[in-house]
Amino acid sequence: MEKNIIKIVLYFGALLLFSSCLKEDELKLPFTTYSPKEIYDGWNISMPENESVDGVVLTKIYKDFHENKDLWQVRSLLVFRNNNLIAESYTKNPDDIVEPAAIWSCTKQVTAILTGIAIDKNIIDGVDDKIEKYLPKETEQNADKAKISIENLLTMRSGIAFENDGFNGGSNKLLMEIPDNSLDFVLSLPIYTEQGKEFHYNDGDPHIISAILQKQTGKTTKDWGYDVLFSKLSIKNYDWIVYKDGITMGAFGILATPREMAKIGHLVLNRGLWNGVQIVSPEWINKMIAPKVSAKDVDYYGTTFGYYWWIDESREIIFMNGHGGQFVFVKPSKNLVVVTTAEPNTQGKHQFLYPKAIEIFDEIDKATQ
Repeated sequence: MEKNIIKIVLYFGALLLFSSCLKEDELKLPFTTYSPKEIYDGWNISMPENESVDGVVLTKIYKDFHENKDLWQVRSLLVFRNNNLIAESYTKNPDDIVEPAAIWSCTKQVTAILTGIAIDKNIIDGVDDKIEKYLPKETEQNADKAKISIENLLTMRSGIAFENDGFNGGSNKLLMEIPDNSLDFVLSLPIYTEQGKEFHYNDGDPHIISAILQKQTGKTTKDWGYDVLFSKLSIKNYDWIVYKDGITMGAFGILATPREMAKIGHLVLNRGLWNGVQIVSPEWINKMIAPKVSAKDVDYYGTTFGYYWWIDESREIIFMNGHGGQFVFVKPSKNLVVVTTAEPNTQGKHQFLYPKAIEIFDEIDKATQ
């Protein structure tokens, strides 16, 4: 348990310590090539022209990605077409290709997939279930949370007053004060509105989902997730932080490489199918990425929200989004996946935010026939 606490402080407490004094000329490598390197990790490598992507335009995009001083935070850019890796480059450290880093809230999108697998396997009966069914003792002590549905947890509409920012009961308090029981901490927070009424992006709802998965599977979400998802995708470099009370962090905590992030995106692109194996049902994928609620109060995430997946309907894309600038963009109509990563511990305006990331995606999209 002490090891888990140390990991939490090292990986996540760094958010409060990272400063804006990083300099682009010290941290970005010059552009040399976007040709992918073969590391035998399960990806097929192809040329842009073979996949109807303009290689000349890609060269301009990648050069700007490396040289643009306004993009000092970025670490990687990867492009996949027709399930092939056609371009990648790393601006800070070439070892990022195999060294996992914090993907932050992209973890939420993984938690949504695992929820679907649990429903497929009848470990959870369905999204209409109330959490009291799976957490009877915990909700007996917090009766005002008993009737919260799994669907309202998956759409950030539990009504629980969990605040991600600040020190008044949100993630910072959960990480820095380290209460003994993370689930009780979340469930003991007040209800600020009726469940299902209001979208409120927070880290508490996914943590309850993780606790339910653990209760039902008898394993940590980290270990069960490896059994039913990560191992099937041949993801070997990942880690997932487990809180000191033994509950895997449902909202954040996964460390992975950009290529591994892309495997999650492709699983969704291919409706739950990977190398001929149906890992999660297409029915769940369709539900998960269908617009459920408006997310206009989070203006740089797009306009709608499914089950933890973000949806930009105007672009016909779905995407994963993690703090600092970790993105996986999926455009099914073009069989296109784009991954970007950035310094994970930046704050506020110093982050690589959605408006910048989507500009790069748009350029790649336009170059794709």
